[in-house]
Amino acid sequence: MSHRSEGGRGRAGVSVDVRVATYNVHRCRGLDRRTLPERTAEVLVGVGADVIALQEVIGPGQATPGQAQELGAALGMGWVMAPARVLRGHLFGNVLLSRFPIRHHAQVDLSWKTCEPRNAHRAELVVGGASLHVYNVHLGTALNERRYQAERLVTFVHDRRATGPKILLGDFNEWMRGRTTTLLSQRLGSVELFPFLRRRRTYPGFFPILHLDHIYYEGHVEVLNVELPRSRKALVASDHLPLVADLRVWL
Repeated sequence: MSHRSEGGRGRAGVSVDVRVATYNVHRCRGLDRRTLPERTAEVLVGVGADVIALQEVIGPGQATPGQAQELGAALGMGWVMAPARVLRGHLFGNVLLSRFPIRHHAQVDLSWKTCEPRNAHRAELVVGGASLHVYNVHLGTALNERRYQAERLVTFVHDRRATGPKILLGDFNEWMRGRTTTLLSQRLGSVELFPFLRRRRTYPGFFPILHLDHIYYEGHVEVLNVELPRSRKALVASDHLPLVADLRVWL
């Protein structure tokens, strides 16, 4: 993470280099069917991101703190959770980890008909004295469900009360370019993998054949680099690989 003054190219002010990641951790249950939050934490430590959007995280229950707290403590990062439902007595949903102070967070319901409950999460981070809004989402698996969710999601991101640059990360569950990808690409900037990666699939982790995880943005943002970490642990720790991007954000 670094700060610099920037002029020209139609931008003026301070830019901040931010490393972001999105990772569906699959309840910290690996392809070897072992549930090991400490292994997930090791993968995330290796990623070295400033902001991490996690999906499918088991949160606090009545008797135990859950994986969200364990991962946050292991990485030394603050965290906020947006639970979508209760799973076996524990909150379950999306978690955002941040090295920056978290000023405020909110969520919007994306649930559609009788499908599994879903939501989108927004956290306002304090970066260089300014606001950076980060969104974390896990969309549904049904086509019509995602169409509904995409419209709701765009409205949520374009809420005028959230001013400043915005970054949207998550598991969009779209196996090929469809309505969701098209709509988000039309309304937001997209972090494209082609200029940076030869292997561009994130699911399933050990032998990925689908690109389900994406990063979008709004505002003055430059994509510096994109990575798909493929360490031995990352290949088995979840059914997804983490998607990582180095971004230069003008505040």
